[in-house]
Amino acid sequence: MTAKGKGPDNPADDAADDFMAAMEGVAPLQKGNKAARLPSGAGNDLSAAALDRRQQAAQGLLTTEDDNPLTLGEVPQLNPHDVLEWKKDGVQNEVFTKLRTGGYDLEAQLDLHGLSVKEARTAVHKLLQYALAKGYRSALIAHGRGERSQTPARLKSYLAYWLEAHDDVLAFHSAQRFHGGTGAVYVLLRKSAAKKAETRERYGLKGSDQDPLSY
Repeated sequence: MTAKGKGPDNPADDAADDFMAAMEGVAPLQKGNKAARLPSGAGNDLSAAALDRRQQAAQGLLTTEDDNPLTLGEVPQLNPHDVLEWKKDGVQNEVFTKLRTGGYDLEAQLDLHGLSVKEARTAVHKLLQYALAKGYRSALIAHGRGERSQTPARLKSYLAYWLEAHDDVLAFHSAQRFHGGTGAVYVLLRKSAAKKAETRERYGLKGSDQDPLSY
C-alpha cells in the first residue's frame, strides 16, 4: 500500500531520500554509552563509490555549495598533539568541564579518517545540520592527528577553525583517551528553540535570560 501523498512525482519524497542518503555517515549513539570506542580505520564506508554517493546526495540536499559556510582557505596550522579547547563567552565553566571530561552523552559521531579537506568540509557541515535538526547537543568527531601526512595535522587544523567559526557550536575540546584523545574532539551545540522552551518549562523560568542552561 502506498502512503497518501507519496509517489515518484512527489518532490518531498525525493528530498527525504536525499537527506537520508546524505546522513549515511552520521551515526547516532545510544544514551549513556560514554565509553563507546570509535570504529577502527575509516569506519564510515569510505570507498570511492560511497563518497561519490555522499557528494551527490549533498548536492541534492543543499541549494548551492555556498550554503556551506566552512572555509577551504588557509587556516592556522596546529601540531598533531595540540589539545583543542574553545568555548563561547557565556558558556559556564562547569559545562565546559563536563564536556572536556567526556561527561555528556554522545548523541552522534563522525569519523573523518581517510577524507580530504574538501570531503571533510562537506561531512562536518552535514553532521552539524543533522544534529541541529534532531536537537542533539553533543557529538564526537574523529579527525586523527595526521602525523604521517605531508602537512601534519592538516585536517585537525581545519576542523578546529571550522568549529570555532560556526554560529551553532558553543564549545569543543579534545576527547578523553578512550574516545581518541587528541585525535578526536567533543563538540557542544547550541540548544534549539524547542529545547530551550522545554528547559524553561522544566525549571519554571519565563525568560531565556533567566535560564542558565538556555544557550
